[in-house]
Amino acid sequence: MIGICGAYGKLYGGPVVRDLLAVYTTIVRAVPELVLILLLYYAGTDLINQLLTAMGYQRIDISGLVAGIAVLGFVQGAYSTEVMRGAILAIPQGQIEAARAFGMSPGLLLRRITLPAMLPFAIPGLANLWLIATKDTALLAVVGFFELTLATRQAAGVTKAYLTFFLAAGMIYLLLTLVSNLIIGRIEARARRGMPSVKEAR
Repeated sequence: MIGICGAYGKLYGGPVVRDLLAVYTTIVRAVPELVLILLLYYAGTDLINQLLTAMGYQRIDISGLVAGIAVLGFVQGAYSTEVMRGAILAIPQGQIEAARAFGMSPGLLLRRITLPAMLPFAIPGLANLWLIATKDTALLAVVGFFELTLATRQAAGVTKAYLTFFLAAGMIYLLLTLVSNLIIGRIEARARRGMPSVKEAR
């Protein structure tokens, strides 16, 4: 959702929206993800609590799961914005012009023309981002989120069986990647139905 909204904003938004989105995508892609996670987790939580205190509410404790999802969503949203923007630009402009000539509203144009036409171009990039996101969850261990890497490190530290536990964790990540590739391949094949295959294009 962040990617779609960001791509539409960068392509069709006003100057202020385009500039803000350009700053967002540039900063997120320039700063290391570990630094962003630490900044968004600690500074973001502190900012929310300061706002709540200023409005007369009590401070809250944000769970590691909620914070992890929000941080990874914010970071991956910048990358997916650029993936979606490229996919929209890859759509033959004649299709969009024809839809506008028929009087389609922007919402109807997005639902019936833009999204279906952009999917074949967007899925490979989004699939890559999904695999990166599954591995980036390991970075959330630095803020105390109890995920696979942190659990593996704690178990290995207690049992001293480092090789066994870290090999098991690597196999879990590999299995997740293989299953994801299988599912993504089927989704991509369905999205590309009716389009020439790579071999036919050659």
